[in-house]
Amino acid sequence: MQIKTITEQEIQQYRAETRGTAERIHFNNAGSALPPDVVVETVVNYLNEEAVFGGYETEFKYSAELDNIYPLIARLINANDDEIALVENASTAWGIAFNGISFKKGDVIITSEMEYVTNLISFLNVQQSQGVELKVIANDEQGNFPLHELEAAISPQTKLIAVTHIPSTAGGMIPIVEIGKIARRHNILYLVDACQSAGQIPVDVREIDCDMLSVTGRKYLRAPRGTGFLYVRKAVQDKLKLFFMDGFSAPSVSMEAYRPRDDARRFELYEKNRALTLGLGKAVEYALDIGVDRIWQRIQYLADLLRSQLQNIDGITVHDIGDQKCGIVTFSVKGIDSAAVKNKLGEKHINVSVGKAISTRIYMDKNHLSSIVRASVHYYNTEEELQQLCTELAAL
Repeated sequence: MQIKTITEQEIQQYRAETRGTAERIHFNNAGSALPPDVVVETVVNYLNEEAVFGGYETEFKYSAELDNIYPLIARLINANDDEIALVENASTAWGIAFNGISFKKGDVIITSEMEYVTNLISFLNVQQSQGVELKVIANDEQGNFPLHELEAAISPQTKLIAVTHIPSTAGGMIPIVEIGKIARRHNILYLVDACQSAGQIPVDVREIDCDMLSVTGRKYLRAPRGTGFLYVRKAVQDKLKLFFMDGFSAPSVSMEAYRPRDDARRFELYEKNRALTLGLGKAVEYALDIGVDRIWQRIQYLADLLRSQLQNIDGITVHDIGDQKCGIVTFSVKGIDSAAVKNKLGEKHINVSVGKAISTRIYMDKNHLSSIVRASVHYYNTEEELQQLCTELAAL
């Protein structure tokens, strides 16, 4: 089925509904995207009602809207409502899933060179504390993840395959659907970090065939900071340890025993920011109304156009490689530190970010990069904004 392209009229509508686009050119969507006005208003209005009517009373009033966030997220990633847990961010979601796995000495974790620093720290922790072995599958010379090497690395000791779909400091992507087929064939737990994926590219947990998937709200979903969610396949939920619980996650309690909830909300605690949670729901609804497939088409177009324009500027090196590329465009400017480039562009009201080596340690060290400039586009960006970025970079 042909995807209906986002029209110029629609882009202007989305920009009109996003007050930040009138103030700055925002190419830091992989850090924190500009929220639609309706998301901001949802959060502020809820906080105002809390201040007047009370926190518990306001929560009760909005209980139906709060409950509806689970099916909204389930629709976004093609999951069931009872496979979704609401948490504060992707790192929390990923940590709940990873630390819920019972590792023993000799177990093997397989990952890629694109893994995020927070996840890498957890790998190193179980390696040092529990004798777990870590195997890293390096990308090939073209920047693609070699599926045959993953297949060859699997052994009876392989406990987990964990990959970050879209890395923090590179424009390439990991083939999570194909990896999922391998994981399922070998009956190995499969954890996907999709913090940059949700809201940018269609995410279908049934197609990926993952057991666990972690997401943040603030990036391409355009939700408030301090929001995120965790997907855990229903069949896996009982296999993960719960390392914190309260009366919400384990509502059946006696002096002899307790029983956790029978859905993914067992991984939540009762107390959370309801205003931000409603903002997350509104952001998911906004993305679904546009269509994530349409968003992805627009992002690919803008990112490819930006890479092409940057490659025509003397002194700029674009670092993105691999057959699959996303909305993150990484580059460096000859003779100018990445932080200085960011600051100079900031003076012109253009937001970019700096990708540091620590964020994607294995990949950055392999490619001898200490830092890069990261420009991450979203559907509400325009061709004129790309041109203005390139004009300012050429002037440097």
